[in-house]
Amino acid sequence: MGKSTKVAISLPENVLRAIEEERKVRGESRSEFFRRAAERLLKHEQESKAVEVYMSGYSAMPEAAGEIEEIDGAGVVVLSEDPW
Repeated sequence: MGKSTKVAISLPENVLRAIEEERKVRGESRSEFFRRAAERLLKHEQESKAVEVYMSGYSAMPEAAGEIEEIDGAGVVVLSEDPW
């Protein structure tokens, strides 16, 4: 995992109780719980940004009608070759 650094955070009591219950069920330490939670949040944020970039690019340059027809035709050909 590499070098670790300790941090202190403040949480409402009800949130800490819920975290304690969940981490005990999972058999995790507090450090493991918060590391996993932070990694998930960071991954989610990264994926959300990638989707935003994709959507922005698509909005700026959507497919032309001819491209949609070509894609449609290719799909029909590929699916018709499948022995359903």
